[in-house]
Formats: sequence, structure tokens, C-alpha cells
Amino acid sequence: MSKLKALRENKNLTQEELSEKSRISVRTIQRIESGTEPKGHTLRALAKALEIREDLLQDTEVIIEKDDVNTELKEEQPDINYSLIKIINLSSLLFIVVPPINVLVPLILMFTMKQRNSIAKQIISVQILWTVFAPIVFMLGIFLKLGRQFTLIIMIAIVLSNVFIILRNAAEIDRYKKLYYKLKFNMI
Repeated sequence: MSKLKALRENKNLTQEELSEKSRISVRTIQRIESGTEPKGHTLRALAKALEIREDLLQDTEVIIEKDDVNTELKEEQPDINYSLIKIINLSSLLFIVVPPINVLVPLILMFTMKQRNSIAKQIISVQILWTVFAPIVFMLGIFLKLGRQFTLIIMIAIVLSNVFIILRNAAEIDRYKKLYYKLKFNMI
């Protein structure tokens, strides 16, 4: 019996009811119950509909490795070199006053350092979002006609906000191997 079928029956749901609740087709649910492993959106939607963690639907085993200090779960992220990720993140800092380049340099580094993973993509996505919103906020400040001093304060605040985002993410990568500021989606 497949994991999905057991979990579905445990919740007293028919395939049709699960289909309605998860917005996944009945045929897809049948395929998964026959042995196809759910991935991506399908996995998330079924887990949410069944009110369980996603890993409970997957057939892959979680690898637990003993460390001298503590026991931790190994993530399945392929070849993440966190020192290179930190370099990619900090490279935005060098070109912070030239917004298009603060996206382009990390993007080039991501490909040259072969770090095409979710963390690197999130770093670039955050920079893209900041690059889009920074000029909008600046233009709003100009259109409000609050004076040159206020415009200068806005410019400084915009730049400092990105410096803070980059440095906070660098610290989080160092400590916890994840990003503090991230989006729920990737732009690349």
C-alpha cells in the first residue's frame, strides 16, 4: 500500500475528496498511489490537504548523521558551498550604488562558481526585488516635493536598507546555513 493511500484512508477521504481538497486531479492521485513519487507543487498541495509534512509522502529516507557536537538532518541540497554562497551574497555589496550591477555580479558568480541552488537564487531574487523597489521609493520621494534634504535622506535610507539585508543574510548564512531575508518564490 502506498503512503498516500494509507494517509488518505486514515483521514477517511476518497480519491475524489482528496482531489477537491488539494486541487490535484484524481488521475494524478491514482498514479501516486500506484507508485509514482509526488514532487513540487503536487507534493506541497497533497501535504497541505492531508495536513502533514511533505516528507511523510516521499519514499526517500532521511539521512541522519552523528556529529561530535549534535545530531542534525542532512538536507538534500546538491553541492552547496556556503562560503561561495556568502561571497555571492556579499558581491552585491560592492555595487550597491549601481542597482543593475548589484544583481548582475551575483548572477554571474552563481554560474561561474556552479552554485545554482535555491539559496543563490534567493539572494539574486531579493536583489532584483530591491532593485525594482528602490527607484520607485526614490521617485515617490521626489514627487512628494519634500525638499532636497528629504530626498538625500531617502537615498541614504534606500542604500542602507540593502546593506542591512546583505549583511543580515551573510550572518545568517554563517550561523544557520540559510537566509534571513528571502522570498517565497524565485525570480530566476
